[in-house]
Amino acid sequence: MIEKEDEIPSNHILIGGANNLLVSPNPPPLMMLSKDFATIEIEDNFLVIGAAIPTGRILSFAKKYNIGGFEFVAKLPGTLGGMLAMNAGVKSYEIFEILDSVMINGVWKKKSEIPHGYRFASLGGIATVARFEICRGFDPSLLESLKQLRANQPKEPSAGSAFKNPKADYAGRLIEAVGLRGVKKGGMQWSEVHANFLINLGNGKFEDAITLLELAKQKVKEEFDIELQEEIRRV
Repeated sequence: MIEKEDEIPSNHILIGGANNLLVSPNPPPLMMLSKDFATIEIEDNFLVIGAAIPTGRILSFAKKYNIGGFEFVAKLPGTLGGMLAMNAGVKSYEIFEILDSVMINGVWKKKSEIPHGYRFASLGGIATVARFEICRGFDPSLLESLKQLRANQPKEPSAGSAFKNPKADYAGRLIEAVGLRGVKKGGMQWSEVHANFLINLGNGKFEDAITLLELAKQKVKEEFDIELQEEIRRV
């Protein structure tokens, strides 16, 4: 756990809430930011948020102070830091769309200085705080519609969406089309509810998950000539 006064070690991998990770039996050294970095406050016309803050607290704060743009974080698990690291979002809503700047290794960087795209961001260091220009007008109806988009996700433990959606298509549709919906390997299974979710039935192993991921990539490539890109992170 990294406190504010600590020197951040360079030989560790920083993780957020670990919600999209597949952890191997022998992972590299991992670290998390402490609650010292779980802050949220209004400064002038900006909302300044610490990287360790859970997404649920961001949503609650936005609702309380009538701040728009954060409705999409509803039911997105994890922390702000994790969202920044992968430009997380729902459909066309992404965290970089509303981002102004990020403090990386103690230096503020505008989002235009950070390479980013669909479910991708290259922060180039340790992000501890982010800044968002305030847009008044929280939209409850948008919040409810975005919640409904996530209503078809499985309840079992998973690491979120396994693959990024290919352009003009959906990874879940492709996995289902090649006959893998519901397919099991050991304690891991492609969900019956949403085929792009790799769920843990209770005793799933890293090796089981890797087998199913590679099988999906192989079959989709053979059938559709599409190379699925993992959204899930391996460590």
